[in-house]
Amino acid sequence: MQKSILTKKSISFLEKYLNNASPTGFEKEGQKLWLKYIKPYIDDYYVDNYGSVVGIINPKAKYKVVIEAHADEISWFVHYITKEGFIYLRRNGGPDHQIAPSKRVNIHTKKGIVTAVFGWPAIHTRKANEVPPKQDNIFLDCGADSKEEVEKMGIHVGCVVTYPDEFIILNDNKFVGRALDNRIGGFMIAEVARLLHENKDKLPFGLYITNAVQEEVGLRGAQMIAEHIKPNVAIVTDVCHDTQTPMIKKIVQGDLKGGDGPVLTYGPAVQNNLLDLIIKSANKNNIPFQRAAVSRATGTDTDAFAYSNAGVPSALISLPLRYMHTTVEMAHKHDVENCITLIYESLKNIKNNQDFRYFK
Repeated sequence: MQKSILTKKSISFLEKYLNNASPTGFEKEGQKLWLKYIKPYIDDYYVDNYGSVVGIINPKAKYKVVIEAHADEISWFVHYITKEGFIYLRRNGGPDHQIAPSKRVNIHTKKGIVTAVFGWPAIHTRKANEVPPKQDNIFLDCGADSKEEVEKMGIHVGCVVTYPDEFIILNDNKFVGRALDNRIGGFMIAEVARLLHENKDKLPFGLYITNAVQEEVGLRGAQMIAEHIKPNVAIVTDVCHDTQTPMIKKIVQGDLKGGDGPVLTYGPAVQNNLLDLIIKSANKNNIPFQRAAVSRATGTDTDAFAYSNAGVPSALISLPLRYMHTTVEMAHKHDVENCITLIYESLKNIKNNQDFRYFK
């Protein structure tokens, strides 16, 4: 069996990084952790006005290649506090309302974390009036008896709410936790930087290792940072659906399996010549991969990079993920390793000033 490319230090960082809250618009602490980890492997870095972080190798090079993931996780905002002290919420990104009842949460305030729970009527009381969880009927209970008591805790409209669920490994090869979408991507591009450093690889271009913010609300961080970097090439990594679990229609979602390798996407935003280079890199290095197709947009930061700066050749390498936008997102360890390796090997096949024009 091939030796794992992940080290004990890598896994320790992954656990710490996933367990830290980084909700959309409030990614600062997670970005600090990420930057601290990659600093030994880069030559320079910068942080933009909204918190996207870019680690740079060969900052003086004119030809610029981006590898990118997004740093933010889904969460909630406090929206309305009743006179009895119950708290109603608005989405920050796309949290799943159906998993909310009975979940514990952290409410982030200036006074620190306040613990609360999503309340839900007991089963005995619902028999004659069974209703499903919806955004307008789920609520938080922080143990207070009035709005005034809630506010004394430091809770106000606009406080962000996250889940505290922590990282675990199942069966030695399944990474499980909240926010694998897409801090697992941030982890993977950080590992690419580590491998380049440890293997003493010399790239003939500037490499911009980019952890962007605010993807969950419309690719906003990528839109901003793409204009800042003005790259020549962008390879984006995100997650897609592992479609092997119950209640998933493969005829709609495709036939993708965790453990069978990274997923390469075909679609308008994906530049064909760059995709071909990635496929050749996979075949040359015996890296397993799967294929997916999208009709209009990838729904990832690939779209933001591709359509920036008069068009940037971009491609998407995705990690199959079970239970997306829940607190038990699950990815296969081998897919994580193969994503890292595929990005790494693809970079080594990009030449300085490589021309990815559609045709010549």
